[in-house]
Amino acid sequence: MNKPNPEEIIKRFTDRLLRNGINMHGFQLSVAGRTVAVAYYHPFREGQPHRLYSVSKTLTGIAIGMLIDDGRLSLDQRITDRFRDLLPEQPSGFLLRLTLQDMLRMATCYWKTAYREGIDADWTAPFFTGQPDHEPGTVFSYDTGCSQVLAALVKRVSGQEVSDFLEERLFRPLGCQDRRYWLRDPSGCCQGGTGLCMSLRDLHRIAECLLRGGDGLVPRWYAEEMGKKHIDTLLQDKKEEQYGYGWQCWCTRAGWAMYGMGGQLAVICPDRQAVFSAIADTRLDPCGVQHIYDAFFDELFPRLGDMDPSRPVSLSLPAAKLQDSGLVKAVGEGYYVFPEGNMLGLSAMELKPSALTLFRGDSPAVLPFARGETLETSWPGRPNVPALVSASWISDGTLRLRCHAIGDAPCGFDMLVSILGNSVTVKSRCSADPLTGEYDGVASGVCREESV
Repeated sequence: MNKPNPEEIIKRFTDRLLRNGINMHGFQLSVAGRTVAVAYYHPFREGQPHRLYSVSKTLTGIAIGMLIDDGRLSLDQRITDRFRDLLPEQPSGFLLRLTLQDMLRMATCYWKTAYREGIDADWTAPFFTGQPDHEPGTVFSYDTGCSQVLAALVKRVSGQEVSDFLEERLFRPLGCQDRRYWLRDPSGCCQGGTGLCMSLRDLHRIAECLLRGGDGLVPRWYAEEMGKKHIDTLLQDKKEEQYGYGWQCWCTRAGWAMYGMGGQLAVICPDRQAVFSAIADTRLDPCGVQHIYDAFFDELFPRLGDMDPSRPVSLSLPAAKLQDSGLVKAVGEGYYVFPEGNMLGLSAMELKPSALTLFRGDSPAVLPFARGETLETSWPGRPNVPALVSASWISDGTLRLRCHAIGDAPCGFDMLVSILGNSVTVKSRCSADPLTGEYDGVASGVCREESV
């Protein structure tokens, strides 16, 4: 029986992602340090920075590892030793017993993140002024506030933001040449758990460096230890998150991964000397990241030996879109008004064959679309936020619209506009983000002629 060629192997992988409706932006696969496949989905391109979300945690953890290796921090020291100025008069014993190693492995004294995005002006202080709820070092609780404190710790110890520290110690020495930046909290501190924006190929370069033991840039002991299981994660909802947690990274069924919300991944498989990296926006699909993991481990991982590094597969693929057969008739063109106090805050809506305009008060938010296609446009009402929109008439009188922001915060909403006679019902769900909040809910209105 003939072995499948590399193109066939990659096609099986991309076809599976397509069948599962995964909104991929790009991926790269290497074996033994040589790239065997790379793909970008239009309009994403090589070298373009991409929000990596919680991959930021792993890089922040690496900076901590470097400071430990420098002798400026230690795994067993108490985190409060470096933040006494932020402690309340009578700090909890749970907080006082929290060590740096517990921070790295997400075994803090909090059930969830203490800071509140959009409310707190400083994302570090709430970690020390909040109310701890359990003994540290005992159970895993995913806590982005923990990573924010680690970024603040890097600044307190080194005198540099984690972005500048890693620029000098890792990014530039490793040869990362693409534009990168780190989003900040309102106080100006790098968002240590979620703010890194970096290209796919530079992320992949860092993952390969870690696979090689750190290349003398990341301490070898840290590069080898960080991906080992340091705490159990059996109560996590997603299958791939149940293999355990290392130091600011996740264990997987075969190795470990840097993992960021929405499908930002660098999966490192030491036994096979392989690295698979991806960028995506799966935030509208609660199973989306697991689909990527499964596609990699089912379609690519068993066939790594069949990949030919002398003939790498390079692909340019179209962005994900809603399928439209063209057989359903578009109906309902018109202007609709909504009663006050509805969940979506709509005052009116105008539907045309190639655009939907939503009104909140007198402010129009225009969403151009083409059925069965993906349009590059801007977020409705936000001309400075780039977006991708796809549309499909899925049945008589029902239009589906999906909009993805593709800037610093990949997120989106999925909307149904259902026309029944002279009435309209709009239902929308969104991925949680400050940009998308007004696109979560349902509202019914009537054609303007009917409302008079």
